[in-house]
Amino acid sequence: MAIANLAKTSRNQYDEVYSQWMQNPETFWMQAANSLDWKRRPNQALFDQNAPLYGWFDDGLINTCWNAVDRHVVNGSGDQVAIIHDSPVTASQRFITYQQLLDEVSHVAGAMLERGITVGDRVIIYMPMIPEAIIAMLACARIGAIHSVVFGGFASAELAIRISHCRAKAVLSASCGIEPNRVVRYKPLLDAAIDLADHKPEFCAIFQRETELADMVAGRDIDWDSMKKDAAPADCVPLPGNHPSYILYTSGTTGRPKGVVRPTAGHAVALHWTMKNIYGVQPGEVFWAASDVGWVVGHSYICYAPLLAGNPTLVYEGKPVGTPDAGAFWRVIAEHDVRVLFTAPTAFRAIKREDPNGRLLRTYDLRRLRALFLAGERADPDTIVWAEKYLGVPVIDHWWQTETGWAIAANPLGIELKPVKPGSPSLPMPGYDVRVVDDEGHAKPPGELGTLLIKLPLPPGTLSTLWEADTRYRESYLAKFPGFYDTGDAGMIDKDGYIFVMARTDDVINVAGHRLSTGAIEEVLAEHPDIAECAVIGVRDALKGQVPLAFICLNAGVSTTHADILAECVSRVRDRIGPVAAFRQTTIVERLPKTRSGKILRATMAKIADGESFTLPPTIDDPAIIDEIRRALEGLGYPKNT
Repeated sequence: MAIANLAKTSRNQYDEVYSQWMQNPETFWMQAANSLDWKRRPNQALFDQNAPLYGWFDDGLINTCWNAVDRHVVNGSGDQVAIIHDSPVTASQRFITYQQLLDEVSHVAGAMLERGITVGDRVIIYMPMIPEAIIAMLACARIGAIHSVVFGGFASAELAIRISHCRAKAVLSASCGIEPNRVVRYKPLLDAAIDLADHKPEFCAIFQRETELADMVAGRDIDWDSMKKDAAPADCVPLPGNHPSYILYTSGTTGRPKGVVRPTAGHAVALHWTMKNIYGVQPGEVFWAASDVGWVVGHSYICYAPLLAGNPTLVYEGKPVGTPDAGAFWRVIAEHDVRVLFTAPTAFRAIKREDPNGRLLRTYDLRRLRALFLAGERADPDTIVWAEKYLGVPVIDHWWQTETGWAIAANPLGIELKPVKPGSPSLPMPGYDVRVVDDEGHAKPPGELGTLLIKLPLPPGTLSTLWEADTRYRESYLAKFPGFYDTGDAGMIDKDGYIFVMARTDDVINVAGHRLSTGAIEEVLAEHPDIAECAVIGVRDALKGQVPLAFICLNAGVSTTHADILAECVSRVRDRIGPVAAFRQTTIVERLPKTRSGKILRATMAKIADGESFTLPPTIDDPAIIDEIRRALEGLGYPKNT
């Protein structure tokens, strides 16, 4: 019996399910594990002999690829669509059934076996948003190779660091990625990375795209199609529950790689549980995570979770705007009967900025869309309200991290949709006991800002450690608050138990002794009808220590004068937060600097304002934006000599 159904007759299903986990986590997670196929069922869920490093289902034997692909074919669903590839940049679509996916994956896995890849070997995957990226991940899982997906188009130096750090035995790549206005030639980037890397892979398999054929290095590079065609299909390898499924390097990694390790069994159990209970989708319903396979969302909710649960997954090679317009998402939802969409708030802010009145949305039939989930950064209430108004479905902010692999807090559509509080990702999910503390570890009362912690052990599906860096894992996440995982996020929990994630702890500013959340100020500014997007940073001040400074981007077609908008911003913050915020400085910019996953580079902007040296993260979307930010700050007199 599914966990969600245990509370079916209760008026407070979420409360009952969460209580079931809290009272008996062992039984809770063992029941969730029963939904998967095991070669050898585990005798217990939690393994705590090496605390504070924990394991889940360590004594079981399982294969994630079997559960995501083979078992659907065995159970008679081989003709069901597994992957939908929608590529507006190539004006093409592909539909891959489970049977076709099994054929592809088993042959790629067999080709790797024939070239010496075996259990525990590391394989770098460096691909654009094409089905072959998913096939590569599943092929690794099939034979127990540990994949490490690197965001497609990453600079050579950063790719080299990852190849060397995990000592990759092979690289699976493509000839190019395709952007709306350019072709990104992957192969020269890969060649340069291998030249730079201390460790050299034994071979590279290259998927040749018609748009750009790559030159091959004799003796090292092999053609993807030829490799697959000539290989015998490989069977699934039963793997111990604690076998690493993959390594994912966190965004912003530079000289010291930080590779999150995700164990196999807990990963499969947790992700399978979330599809029905958090996202509320049934097998066969199309699920779309509009992200990239290079990020954690792509791992969890483009590749693994939908396929584990029998949901066709949508691989989208396009943008929310510009491919061809701000109606791109609505076309995809309507054409492919998407029931649940999961994306980042920045995507909706881009759509809202281009089409603030939802004109393009009204041209598509979206009546079968059930919900929109947002994650990846804080979802400002204004974006949530806009999306609710025009989509007419629940808009659910939820909070999770690369490290956790799935939602820490959410509004669980499949258990019970609780009242939405804009600005809050709602309530903790089973497995997560969330606390708010001050810098000394003392509990903060409801409604007060502090550091968000999770009581150990973390649930299945979360990281077990960092790749070959147990000590660094302890130091980075566990040492400051013993017995707890430090999320690095600042926030509060209200009297109803709702969690509010206000900022990274580094983004909490101290104004004359008052701790203020930059997110709270951004929330006020985002409500202005002319503002599409904003970011607030703390800058040094000789008198107050720090003061807030805001960058705002305006909606298209704004007629209000800039001077009036800036004055209204100051007035709104003063009225809503109070004079204590000392908010007086606002500047209008065309764009905000972001990573390719949509995170705003607030820390970088603050360093520019304070005259400090900084290194642009390799994930920055467009380095040229930094010059615009620098000019805007110079116009305000920064950096100041304080």
